[in-house]
Amino acid sequence: MSNVALLIAGGSGNRMNQDIPKQFITVNERPVIVYTLEAFETHPEIDCIAVVCIEGWEQVLWAYAKQFNISKLKYVVPGGKNGQDSIRNGVMELEKHFEPTDLVLIHDAIRPMVSAEIISDNIRVATQFGNAVTVIPCAEAMMETEDGVSSVGSYPRDRLKRTQTPQSFRIGDICDLHRRALEAGITNSVASCTLKIEMGEQVYFSSGSEKNIKLTTVEDIDIFKALLTAKRSDWLK
Repeated sequence: MSNVALLIAGGSGNRMNQDIPKQFITVNERPVIVYTLEAFETHPEIDCIAVVCIEGWEQVLWAYAKQFNISKLKYVVPGGKNGQDSIRNGVMELEKHFEPTDLVLIHDAIRPMVSAEIISDNIRVATQFGNAVTVIPCAEAMMETEDGVSSVGSYPRDRLKRTQTPQSFRIGDICDLHRRALEAGITNSVASCTLKIEMGEQVYFSSGSEKNIKLTTVEDIDIFKALLTAKRSDWLK
């Protein structure tokens, strides 16, 4: 059975307010997407990498893959008009090349700190249950709001999980889900896990990390740089 990493790099990164897409911003002399590619390139359980790429950057991506020895990259697919669209483009392409029972690990290209442990646990859970969504506990108090300015209610945090990626599925199942979602008129679900829930299906959890951050704002780039240089103190258990 094959495990295929599908990196979603179809967005333009408007919230970052930079001139190039955030997945191609250079940090310490390598593009963000290269860090992400390397995490899957070096993982022994990943057989192949595909990328859904923003239009006009495909050749840049292939050049980086060559420069940084990303030998597992086999497919580059055009992005869509939103995240659901881009993911559908990617999984439908993989359906042509892999068995329905093979696993696809759908991962944000702008989560460059994904660890080998997170990838391994995601594969383990998806192999056991048919899907796996990387999550972390919700540590903060959660407020409900109607107006975005004030709150008169809270939500119990022990009933909440914060989702990350990878989110993994059998290729046949996720393609079928996307086809049925289109028929049901669902066209802009924010993630694969929400699409699954909106279609009335169950998802299973694998373990994430607070370090597995998504680079959405300039502040996130600052945190990413700090994480790259951080070394855990010897006295921490």
